[in-house]
Amino acid sequence: MLHTSRTVSDVMTSTVIAVGREAPFKEIVALMEQWKVSALPVLAGEGRVIGVVSEADLLTKEEFRDSDPSRFDQLRRLADLAKAGGVIAAEVMSTPAVTVHPGTTLPQAARVMALRHVKRLPVVDEQGLLQGVVSRSDLLKVFLRTDEELAEEVTRTVTSFLFPDGAVTVAVDGGVVTLGGEIRDKALVPVAARLTRAVEGVVDVRMHLNGPGGTPAR
Repeated sequence: MLHTSRTVSDVMTSTVIAVGREAPFKEIVALMEQWKVSALPVLAGEGRVIGVVSEADLLTKEEFRDSDPSRFDQLRRLADLAKAGGVIAAEVMSTPAVTVHPGTTLPQAARVMALRHVKRLPVVDEQGLLQGVVSRSDLLKVFLRTDEELAEEVTRTVTSFLFPDGAVTVAVDGGVVTLGGEIRDKALVPVAARLTRAVEGVVDVRMHLNGPGGTPAR
């Protein structure tokens, strides 16, 4: 069974807009507007990622413009107060940066985004040098795979492996995979469902499998 998981390197954007630690506040805002991105990696030296400056980081300046800091929890607000007075990238960025490696699988990257509440992740090599950026929209690209591609992979990696007699058919419509046919071993039904759902780009799985004599296989 040749099940190949796609990785961040398959979908990331390799041409990345980044800034140095001395980049002025207004330049950062202008770059975000120009390139329609919500965050920028901050680099030092030969391209090592030392932080990320996001819209949320920049908005602390507006948040505290008319606010009385004494009304907020002081410990929680110390970092935000410092950012509100920042004028360069190094003073407003979030650090250390939340990053992933090119070999990170797409589900792993999605989990990091969800847990850390970020929309974009810098992709770095073992030395921490910037290789690209992966965004939420990049992770969704797997769902652009055609029905024909999905059918071929499910057939090759699931049904041909579990049901080599060719008794199970694979149909895909809008990313929804339907497995149909008559099988001998009902115990393989949940296995087939799990393996099919693991194929990247599959939206849902429907099982229309019957046991001997046409009895629904559950």
